[in-house]
Amino acid sequence: MFIEWPWSPARPAGPAPWSQSNAGGTAGVECVVTEPAGNPHIAILGGGIGGLAAAAFLHRAGLTCTVYEQASELKEVGAGLVVAPNAARLLRRLGVLDALVERAVRLDVGWEFRRWADGTVLSAEDLATACERLYGEQTYTAHRADLLDVLGSAVPDGVVRLGKRCTELVMRGERPSVRFEDGEVIEADVVIGADGVHSVVRGTFTESPAPAYSGICAFRALVPAEQAPAFARRNAQTLWIGPGHHLVHYPISAGTLVNLVAFAPAGDYSVESWTATATVEEFLVEFAGWDSRLRDLIEAANTPGRWALLDRAPLRRWSYGPVTLLGDAAHPMFPFFAQGAAQAIEDAAVLARCLAGDRADPAKALQRYEKLRIPRTTRLQEISHGRSHLNHLPDGPEQHARDKAFAGDDPLVANGWIYEYDPDAAMAHSRGARTNEASRSLVD
Repeated sequence: MFIEWPWSPARPAGPAPWSQSNAGGTAGVECVVTEPAGNPHIAILGGGIGGLAAAAFLHRAGLTCTVYEQASELKEVGAGLVVAPNAARLLRRLGVLDALVERAVRLDVGWEFRRWADGTVLSAEDLATACERLYGEQTYTAHRADLLDVLGSAVPDGVVRLGKRCTELVMRGERPSVRFEDGEVIEADVVIGADGVHSVVRGTFTESPAPAYSGICAFRALVPAEQAPAFARRNAQTLWIGPGHHLVHYPISAGTLVNLVAFAPAGDYSVESWTATATVEEFLVEFAGWDSRLRDLIEAANTPGRWALLDRAPLRRWSYGPVTLLGDAAHPMFPFFAQGAAQAIEDAAVLARCLAGDRADPAKALQRYEKLRIPRTTRLQEISHGRSHLNHLPDGPEQHARDKAFAGDDPLVANGWIYEYDPDAAMAHSRGARTNEASRSLVD
């Protein structure tokens, strides 16, 4: 349901006192401060990668916030992810990249496309020598829990409150009010909805249509390295592509695990949950007839997860007065460009800069944030959506043309607009464009 609330976009200047509370039931996790005059009181709903990144960048910008996480402990459900240069650059800026690298794997080879039937290499990127030369950073693979942990290390003690499930968001005068499942109600000057793909905040504010059935489901699993075939233990991100399916694997956790994620027709399966599971047998059936090495890899997997990919159209608007969205709550995307976590981290960096630059008028800052971010994330949502068709072509003339194109492409260079992104440069460019526009209007 869409709700229009009357509000003044600017809060009155002055301190915003926070009350002492430990309603979350975890000793020492509520940060109790009196904000300096002009600083907004910021509440972040969701303590995943996007929420903790937002808290870390806000802290770096001299702003204070509280993170409200529904889980009873901070942990990341899921398995591996790719930390591309655009994410690595920002993690370095937070001072946590070195800690992550100790637990991650630096990729030597990326986007190694292989043919489904026999493993013929269609194309591969030499990340070891080209990535840092082009973008100033390497590409890594990591366990989501390790990324969450290092982001948490950049957040001051007392910022995160656990066991706080948001059930309602309303306006009280000019300030948003959040009600939690345990009955506690808090008010804030700014609310950031980093509450994931099933966002309560997005559901309150937007008229986005119900997610559409995509016809695709995903399997994921972790394989202990000592049980994985040698080809899967290389420092490589490998994608096997074939009719109606594709499968990706790469090492994580300092090489002790191999992350495995695969995509197949969903049939009548429609459960969109990272806690849902499948059996190894169900996983194997989907890749029957593929290269026998993949069967060996799948058979070594622990209990696979399985979830449906539901299709959500990009939002044209994220911010409503003093409330905005971030990460999957704002722009859920298919994982075919491995940019979900990276885009949440980028959101966090830009949002913090915007709020720090306009502390007296958070609503104005949030408008600038979405103006800077929506075109980029929408483009990524759209190209990620289209990638499934390309990866899943049946054998035939179109597939032959694709494979020939792969052999001649350089995706590391072609996707430079993704990997070279720097929020500071983007914001400086935006300021310059606004200055030039203002100068032209004065002349006119």
